Amino acid sequence: MTQRSIDPEKLAHELLGRVLEDLDAEEQRVIERVASGTFVGVDADEAAQLHASFGDRLADRVAAIGGSWGFIIAFGVVLLAWMLINSQVLGDLGIRPFDRYPYIFLNLILSMLAAIQAPVIMMSQNRQAAKDRVAAKHDYEVNLRTQLEILRLSRKIDRFARQVLDAEAARKVQQSSGEET
Repeated sequence: MTQRSIDPEKLAHELLGRVLEDLDAEEQRVIERVASGTFVGVDADEAAQLHASFGDRLADRVAAIGGSWGFIIAFGVVLLAWMLINSQVLGDLGIRPFDRYPYIFLNLILSMLAAIQAPVIMMSQNRQAAKDRVAAKHDYEVNLRTQLEILRLSRKIDRFARQVLDAEAARKVQQSSGEET
């Protein structure tokens, strides 16, 4: 069942008591959607995925992996193995360790990893913040639309109740006038 279109100007005045031009852009958009009977489109996550570049998706993936317990544990094992190999194990086998204590090469690798991983994680966080802003905007629109629809229904019920009361009063008047004759 399709809903008929209503004049947005009339709806803004009826529901909010203001002229459509006096409303902010978001409220105007909601009033126009309520008036036309259309629904909100794609949700925040879908909208973000539709506009995500390869770099955005890669940043999200790196942040998801780099911020997991699996990564932390695996990286801890690699660090421990590096230190064991370069301190005791290779020395006992008569092979010269390639990165002796204080593990300067390991420090270089860790510094390079941090220098690359930190900005990538920041890109992912910025992208998540943008998604959160879109979600908040969507939630606001849904809440405003719900409030407007409730207000509209409430006014319709009030009009209907007045009509019923008026009809009941008219019926009583008609009955009482019919009894007098």
